[in-house]
Amino acid sequence: MSKKIILTGDRPTGKLHIGHFVGSLKNRVELQNSGEFETYIMIADAQALTDNAKNPEKVRENVLEVALDYLAVGIDPAKTTIFIQSQIPELPELAMFYANLVSIARLERNPTVKTEIKQKNFGEGVPSGFVFYPISQAADITAFKATHVPVGEDQLPMIELTREIARSFNQTYNQEVLVEPEAILPPAGIERRLPGINGMDAKMSKSLNNGIYLG
Repeated sequence: MSKKIILTGDRPTGKLHIGHFVGSLKNRVELQNSGEFETYIMIADAQALTDNAKNPEKVRENVLEVALDYLAVGIDPAKTTIFIQSQIPELPELAMFYANLVSIARLERNPTVKTEIKQKNFGEGVPSGFVFYPISQAADITAFKATHVPVGEDQLPMIELTREIARSFNQTYNQEVLVEPEAILPPAGIERRLPGINGMDAKMSKSLNNGIYLG
Protein backbone atom coordinates (compact mmCIF):
# COMPACT_ATOMS: atom_id res chain seq x y z
CA MET A 1 0.00 0.00 0.00
CA SER A 2 1.49 3.35 -1.05
CA LYS A 3 2.18 5.99 1.56
CA LYS A 4 -0.47 8.69 2.04
CA ILE A 5 0.92 12.20 2.38
CA ILE A 6 -0.90 15.41 3.30
CA LEU A 7 0.29 18.93 2.46
CA THR A 8 -1.73 21.92 3.59
CA GLY A 9 -1.14 25.35 5.07
CA ASP A 10 -2.15 28.97 5.59
CA ARG A 11 -1.00 32.43 4.60
CA PRO A 12 0.38 34.40 7.58
CA THR A 13 -1.58 37.59 6.97
CA GLY A 14 -3.27 37.61 10.36
CA LYS A 15 -4.42 35.40 13.19
CA LEU A 16 -6.53 32.39 12.25
CA HIS A 17 -10.27 32.47 12.99
CA ILE A 18 -13.22 30.20 13.69
CA GLY A 19 -13.79 29.78 9.97
CA HIS A 20 -10.33 28.25 9.67
CA PHE A 21 -11.03 25.98 12.62
CA VAL A 22 -14.34 24.51 11.45
CA GLY A 23 -13.33 24.53 7.79
CA SER A 24 -9.84 23.05 7.99
CA LEU A 25 -7.96 23.06 11.31
CA LYS A 26 -10.31 20.67 13.11
CA ASN A 27 -10.12 18.29 10.16
CA ARG A 28 -6.31 18.55 10.05
CA VAL A 29 -6.03 17.52 13.69
CA GLU A 30 -8.28 14.51 13.07
CA LEU A 31 -6.26 13.48 10.01
CA GLN A 32 -3.01 13.95 11.92
CA ASN A 33 -4.24 11.73 14.74
CA SER A 34 -5.66 9.06 12.44
CA GLY A 35 -2.23 7.55 11.85
CA GLU A 36 -3.03 7.13 8.15
CA PHE A 37 -0.99 10.05 6.83
CA GLU A 38 2.44 11.62 6.84
CA THR A 39 1.47 15.25 7.42
CA TYR A 40 3.10 18.54 6.41
CA ILE A 41 1.68 21.97 7.22
CA MET A 42 3.16 25.02 5.54
CA ILE A 43 3.13 28.63 6.70
CA ALA A 44 2.90 30.22 3.26
CA ASP A 45 4.78 33.48 3.82
CA ALA A 46 6.05 33.75 0.23
CA GLN A 47 2.52 33.33 -1.10
CA ALA A 48 1.29 35.97 1.35
CA LEU A 49 3.56 38.51 -0.35
CA THR A 50 1.57 38.21 -3.58
CA ASP A 51 -0.80 40.85 -2.20
CA ASN A 52 1.29 42.17 0.70
CA ALA A 53 4.60 42.93 -1.03
CA LYS A 54 4.61 46.51 0.26
CA ASN A 55 3.88 45.38 3.81
CA PRO A 56 6.35 42.54 4.49
CA GLU A 57 6.38 43.28 8.21
CA LYS A 58 2.73 42.20 8.42
CA VAL A 59 3.67 38.83 6.96
CA ARG A 60 6.80 38.48 9.09
CA GLU A 61 4.93 39.22 12.34
CA ASN A 62 2.16 36.75 11.61
CA VAL A 63 4.37 33.73 10.91
CA LEU A 64 4.68 33.15 14.64
CA GLU A 65 1.00 33.95 15.24
CA VAL A 66 -0.10 31.26 12.79
CA ALA A 67 2.34 28.75 14.30
CA LEU A 68 0.93 29.44 17.78
CA ASP A 69 -2.62 29.00 16.49
CA TYR A 70 -1.62 25.62 15.06
CA LEU A 71 -0.32 24.47 18.42
CA ALA A 72 -3.37 25.85 20.22
CA VAL A 73 -5.84 23.80 18.16
CA GLY A 74 -3.88 20.56 18.57
CA ILE A 75 -1.40 20.34 15.70
CA ASP A 76 1.35 18.22 17.25
CA PRO A 77 4.95 18.79 16.02
CA ALA A 78 5.71 15.21 17.04
CA LYS A 79 3.20 14.00 14.44
CA THR A 80 3.15 16.84 11.89
CA THR A 81 6.00 18.71 10.21
CA ILE A 82 5.36 22.47 10.34
CA PHE A 83 7.57 24.52 8.03
CA ILE A 84 7.92 28.02 6.56
CA GLN A 85 7.55 28.21 2.78
CA SER A 86 10.31 30.78 2.17
CA GLN A 87 12.87 28.58 3.91
CA ILE A 88 12.78 26.06 1.05
CA PRO A 89 14.28 27.75 -2.05
CA GLU A 90 13.56 24.72 -4.24
CA LEU A 91 9.83 25.53 -4.14
CA PRO A 92 9.96 28.76 -6.21
CA GLU A 93 12.51 27.10 -8.49
CA LEU A 94 10.06 24.29 -9.20
CA ALA A 95 7.24 26.79 -9.70
CA MET A 96 9.22 28.50 -12.47
CA PHE A 97 9.46 25.22 -14.38
CA TYR A 98 5.72 24.67 -13.96
CA ALA A 99 4.95 28.19 -15.22
CA ASN A 100 6.08 27.10 -18.69
CA LEU A 101 3.39 24.42 -18.73
CA VAL A 102 0.44 26.71 -17.95
CA SER A 103 -1.01 29.45 -20.16
CA ILE A 104 -1.94 32.88 -18.84
CA ALA A 105 -5.47 32.30 -20.10
CA ARG A 106 -5.74 29.15 -17.97
CA LEU A 107 -4.68 31.08 -14.87
CA GLU A 108 -7.12 33.89 -15.57
CA ARG A 109 -10.00 31.39 -15.87
CA ASN A 110 -9.40 30.08 -12.34
CA PRO A 111 -12.68 30.90 -10.51
CA THR A 112 -10.98 31.01 -7.10
CA VAL A 113 -8.46 33.61 -8.27
CA LYS A 114 -11.19 35.61 -10.05
CA THR A 115 -13.24 35.73 -6.83
CA GLU A 116 -10.26 36.73 -4.70
CA ILE A 117 -9.26 39.49 -7.13
CA LYS A 118 -12.77 40.91 -6.88
CA GLN A 119 -12.77 40.69 -3.07
CA LYS A 120 -9.44 42.48 -2.79
CA ASN A 121 -10.50 45.33 -5.08
CA PHE A 122 -7.30 45.29 -7.12
CA GLY A 123 -9.00 46.97 -10.06
CA GLU A 124 -6.50 47.18 -12.91
CA GLY A 125 -3.56 46.79 -10.53
CA VAL A 126 -3.58 43.02 -10.03
CA PRO A 127 -0.04 41.90 -9.09
CA SER A 128 1.26 39.31 -11.55
CA GLY A 129 2.42 37.24 -8.59
CA PHE A 130 -1.16 36.97 -7.39
CA VAL A 131 -2.31 35.45 -10.68
CA PHE A 132 0.75 33.18 -10.58
CA TYR A 133 0.24 31.86 -7.04
CA PRO A 134 -1.80 28.77 -8.03
CA ILE A 135 1.35 27.56 -9.84
CA SER A 136 3.38 28.19 -6.70
CA GLN A 137 0.78 26.26 -4.74
CA ALA A 138 1.09 23.35 -7.17
CA ALA A 139 4.86 23.34 -6.60
CA ASP A 140 4.35 23.19 -2.84
CA ILE A 141 1.97 20.25 -3.12
CA THR A 142 3.91 18.20 -5.64
CA ALA A 143 7.33 18.82 -4.08
CA PHE A 144 6.19 16.81 -1.08
CA LYS A 145 4.47 14.22 -3.29
CA ALA A 146 1.25 14.92 -1.43
CA THR A 147 -1.46 12.40 -2.21
CA HIS A 148 -4.17 14.34 -0.37
CA VAL A 149 -4.80 18.04 0.29
CA PRO A 150 -7.43 19.14 2.84
CA VAL A 151 -9.23 22.16 1.34
CA GLY A 152 -12.50 24.06 1.41
CA GLU A 153 -14.76 23.66 -1.61
CA ASP A 154 -13.70 27.09 -2.90
CA GLN A 155 -10.16 25.73 -3.32
CA LEU A 156 -11.10 22.79 -5.53
CA PRO A 157 -10.07 24.65 -8.73
CA MET A 158 -6.56 24.94 -7.24
CA ILE A 159 -6.34 21.19 -6.76
CA GLU A 160 -7.58 20.59 -10.30
CA LEU A 161 -4.87 22.89 -11.68
CA THR A 162 -2.25 21.04 -9.63
CA ARG A 163 -3.46 17.75 -11.11
CA GLU A 164 -3.25 19.24 -14.62
CA ILE A 165 0.29 20.47 -14.03
CA ALA A 166 1.43 17.12 -12.63
CA ARG A 167 -0.11 15.29 -15.58
CA SER A 168 1.42 17.68 -18.12
CA PHE A 169 4.87 17.47 -16.50
CA ASN A 170 4.81 13.66 -16.44
CA GLN A 171 3.71 13.47 -20.06
CA THR A 172 6.14 16.13 -21.30
CA TYR A 173 9.19 14.59 -19.67
CA ASN A 174 7.97 10.98 -19.94
CA GLN A 175 8.54 10.46 -16.23
CA GLU A 176 5.90 9.42 -13.70
CA VAL A 177 7.48 11.45 -10.93
CA LEU A 178 4.68 13.81 -9.89
CA VAL A 179 1.63 12.71 -7.95
CA GLU A 180 -1.85 13.96 -8.86
CA PRO A 181 -3.31 14.83 -5.44
CA GLU A 182 -6.86 14.30 -4.24
CA ALA A 183 -8.83 16.88 -2.28
CA ILE A 184 -10.16 16.14 1.20
CA LEU A 185 -13.22 18.27 1.92
CA PRO A 186 -14.51 19.09 5.41
CA PRO A 187 -17.87 17.61 6.49
CA ALA A 188 -20.87 18.71 4.45
CA GLY A 189 -22.99 21.64 5.53
CA ILE A 190 -22.17 25.02 7.03
CA GLU A 191 -18.69 23.90 8.04
CA ARG A 192 -17.67 24.09 4.39
CA ARG A 193 -18.44 27.79 4.11
CA LEU A 194 -18.87 29.55 7.46
CA PRO A 195 -20.24 33.07 6.85
CA GLY A 196 -18.54 36.18 8.20
CA ILE A 197 -19.88 38.32 11.03
CA ASN A 198 -20.52 41.36 8.81
CA GLY A 199 -23.71 39.99 7.24
CA MET A 200 -22.12 39.51 3.82
CA ASP A 201 -22.57 36.40 1.71
CA ALA A 202 -18.80 35.92 1.54
CA LYS A 203 -17.10 33.37 3.73
CA MET A 204 -15.35 34.34 6.93
CA SER A 205 -12.04 35.80 5.84
CA LYS A 206 -8.98 37.56 7.25
CA SER A 207 -8.82 39.84 4.24
CA LEU A 208 -12.45 40.88 4.70
CA ASN A 209 -11.93 41.41 8.44
CA ASN A 210 -15.15 39.56 9.23
CA GLY A 211 -13.84 36.76 11.45
CA ILE A 212 -13.95 35.62 15.06
CA TYR A 213 -10.29 35.03 15.80
CA LEU A 214 -8.75 32.16 17.72
CA GLY A 215 -6.38 34.30 19.78
